[in-house]
Amino acid sequence: MKEMTCITCPNGCHLQIEEKDEKILVTGNRCKRGETFAISELTHPMRTICSTVRTTCREIPVLPVRVSQEIPKEQIFDVMKEINRVVLDHPVAAGDVIIPHVLGLEADVIATSNVLRGAWKK
Repeated sequence: MKEMTCITCPNGCHLQIEEKDEKILVTGNRCKRGETFAISELTHPMRTICSTVRTTCREIPVLPVRVSQEIPKEQIFDVMKEINRVVLDHPVAAGDVIIPHVLGLEADVIATSNVLRGAWKK
């Protein structure tokens, strides 16, 4: 039996998960989302990443970024390696794609701030 706390709603249900006869049984959930969360966590856990990329701008040496959608948990470190390779040398705005389809995933790495929009003088 595995135990986890559901994070999909404010209830924070304490879940118990058992695998029997190739079926996953979830107890402790107060709503259907808890069961869905537990099964997803056991079969294909997904995560989001928020990080920063370096820039060549002295006044703003890093820019906050995030992935546009959840990625497989086992690929977090590989995605972070790609993010850490980036050095921006031009203005970007919030929502601009910094790395399209990172590692061939459907997720893009996008800027989450407008601080670089006017940072470089033309």
